[in-house]
Order: sequence, then C-alpha cells, then structure tokens
Amino acid sequence: MTRRGDGRLSHDLLPGEKGPQDACGVFGVYAPGEEVSKLAYFGLYALQHRGQESAGIAASNGENILVFKDMGLVSQVFDEGALESLQGHLAVGHTRYSTTGASTWANAQPTLGPTKHGTVALGHNGNLTNTDRLLELVAERLGDERRDSMRGGGCTDTSILTALLSWDRYDTLEETALELLPQVRGAFCLVFMDEDTLYAARDANGVRPLVLGRLPTGWVVASEVPALDIVGAEFVREVEPGEFLRIDATGVHSQRFAKADPKGCIFEYVYLARPDTSINGRSIQASRLEMGRALAREHPVEADLVIPVPESGTPAAVGYAQASGIPFAQGLTKNAYVGRTFIQPSQTLRQLGIRLKLNPLREVIAGKRLIVVDDSIVRGNTQRAIVAMLREAGASEVHVRISSPPVQWPCFYGIDFPTREELAAVGHAVDEIREQIGADSLGFISVDGMVTATQQAEDRLCTACFTGKYPIEPPVDARHLLMWQPQEVSS
Repeated sequence: MTRRGDGRLSHDLLPGEKGPQDACGVFGVYAPGEEVSKLAYFGLYALQHRGQESAGIAASNGENILVFKDMGLVSQVFDEGALESLQGHLAVGHTRYSTTGASTWANAQPTLGPTKHGTVALGHNGNLTNTDRLLELVAERLGDERRDSMRGGGCTDTSILTALLSWDRYDTLEETALELLPQVRGAFCLVFMDEDTLYAARDANGVRPLVLGRLPTGWVVASEVPALDIVGAEFVREVEPGEFLRIDATGVHSQRFAKADPKGCIFEYVYLARPDTSINGRSIQASRLEMGRALAREHPVEADLVIPVPESGTPAAVGYAQASGIPFAQGLTKNAYVGRTFIQPSQTLRQLGIRLKLNPLREVIAGKRLIVVDDSIVRGNTQRAIVAMLREAGASEVHVRISSPPVQWPCFYGIDFPTREELAAVGHAVDEIREQIGADSLGFISVDGMVTATQQAEDRLCTACFTGKYPIEPPVDARHLLMWQPQEVSS
C-alpha cells in the first residue's frame, strides 16, 4: 500500500537514495479582502520541506471553488497567472509526498467532492490505519460500486475521506464531518472547505502538528508555525488533539469530536519539523541542540573537530560541540540548489555519489580527527559515502554520532520509511553498522536522552519507529508482522 517518493530538500542523500519522508504539509486561510491564493502560496512555500512531489491550492469566491495543482515544487507549480485565477476569500493548500497512492497528478491535493449544497475541497497530512473499514463505510453510504472503483483504482486516504464527506444524509458539511471523524483512525490533520467556510481537524492523538494563527482580516491554520510567520499571522495556539474548528465570518468555533490522548511524533523533534518552529510549547531548535548535548555525554570521543551533515545535522552538532568542548566547524559544503530532481544521474555521476549534494572542505578536515553528526541512519548508504569522502579528503579519523536511536520499525502514521528489511539497524548490532559505514566509531543517542531533550512526557509521544511500541492500532494486515498486542493501545 505504501510507495516511496524522493529525498527531502534538507536531508542530504545519494542520488536515488530515499530517506524518511513526512506525508504532507497543509495550509488553510479565511481572509476576506486579501489575496488568499498568494497567502496560501507563501504558506506552502514555508512548508515545502513536508512534501515535494506535488502542490495545490483551492480557492472559493463564495459561489465556486477552483483548484490548481500539479506535480513538482510550490515554486514550479504556481506562477502569477495561476494565482490570479484563484480568486476568493478563503483557500486551502497542500504540498505532498505519497504515502498511500502513487505519485501522480490524480493523487495531488486538494481533492474535490460534491456535497449536499455545494463542494468540499480537502487537504490531509498523516496516514490512516483503518482504510478497510472506511471503504466499507463508502459501500454502506455510497454503494458497492463506488467502493469497488476506489479500491481498484489505488485510492488514497484523502480520496476516501473526500468521498465520505460527500454523503448527503446531513444538511451541512460540518454535521457530516462531526459524524465521520470519530470513526477515523490513525494520524490526520485536515484542512477543508466548502464555498463559504474553512474547517480544520486534528486526530485525537495529535500525531502531526497543526496550528492556528490570526491575521488582521481573518484566520490561518497550518502544519507549522513558520507558515504563519511568512504570511504575517500571529500564532494563537495549537489545534488540540481531537478538536474540530469551523472558521467563517463569525470567527473561530471549536468542537471536540474525540477525547484528547496526545501521542505526538518524536521524529518531528528529531528531523521532520523546521528548526524555527515549536511543538507543544517546545522549540525544535532547542530540542535538537539538547539532543546533541546528550549525545556528547552518552558517546564521548577524543577528536579535533565536530562537523555536521548539513543542514539536518547542524543543531545537534552545535550541541555536541558545546557539551564536549570540541570546536565546531563546517567541514562539508552543501549545494543549496540540489533538491528533488526528475533527472537521473548518469553512471559516471552516480559514481561520484554524494558529491552532487555535498563536498568536503579539505583545508578544514585534512589531518583532523572528526566527529560527524547526523540526525538519523536509515539504510546507511549515505553515511558510508560521507565517511569515504571525508577519508579521501584527508581526515585521519571519522567518528559518526547520530541524534536519534536506531530506526528499526515502520511508521503507520505518516512517515514513509523504507521497508523493515532495508533499515540498516534491523538485525545488526551498532558495531556491525559501524563496519558497514566504515567509521572509526559510531554512537546513537538513547531513547531516554532523545525524549528528555523534547521536554515532553514519554507517554505523550509516539516512539514506535525506535521502540516498536505502537500507541495507535496499526493496520490489520500489518499486525502479525509487528507482534502487536491490543494492550499497547492507549485507552
């Protein structure tokens, strides 16, 4: 059911290498009198790190909803003409990775569906775990033929939700949503709208972040705080787990569709979220600095320099240098203009590997004992290439330090890791991984050290990709592989 896309802008990978990917970024704005399509564009621009496969914006003028979406980066999809065509007083935007459904134009978001009195446009961040049950709801409410066509067409989570929101039993989209949401399982942050009203919802476990902001003329909801900052919106608060918002001319109206049971994704703190955001009151930058300090305390080593794998390893590397007293240096230069590419490198370029994205500063590292800090090891291919490149550039020793524990388990809540068989840490001791990547030493932060750095209670976090402890029921067809037990699910 899961397909992987390409690597993220902020994670430096070999050509064709796939790292951990978040599902999506979502943005919604209600602001009469403003150019809402341009607000949505810049909001998505700030959320580009959460998805690079496709981007889309839907806008309403009160009578009609128009959607513009395409494959590629936000800056590639939209131009002035496209944004000018999206007139109205409210809009929803989306930037996507494929975690369910193929990476195709048909699966780009926002999705559109009919409602009893108009249209719904929907954007979704996360991953649902009970799609089989939801497809049965489609059959019960919209007919077996609709369910079968969706199942046979490789449908996405979002298309299932859009179909169910089009059920015409209730008079309003709000009523339909509040009836549906308690039956949805997994991780979801939704922004959606009809012709007049903006809606937002966050799953009861609050796995993925979602925030509310205030504009002089209206309101914004977005995956992360920087998307508020870029459009000049003042941060108001996070959308609560299990909360449903309706935003219209009368303001923001909140209802609860489920009791909150927070299980925030710890990988947001490690890597996914931007460093200039905060989640549950904790700065992501501060969390990553503290992870680096904890890593230095847990895995000290004599060395001359601490260098990061830019950009994702930089905050933890600074923290490691602070705690160890070893000087921090930029030993690798990043090509800032290499992001997602549809052009496959030739065999000659493939042999150059990581140099398409990173190049060593020889005068900094030659003859030095290096501590190289990165956020995670997935397959290990990238770290192997970096270690080899640093040795070729004259490093006398290369000690690798990772600011997260070994990734050993799949995620069902919106991060697209490789299959378990492809993960470097599965079935291998730390020293075996060290041999595979060619480092002189290798150290991973402990789960306790990582959790402490977030300043969150461990029982309010999801650490499943590191511990195998799943707080939300995994999909039925995966449970036998995980040895999952019902008592692990929070009440």
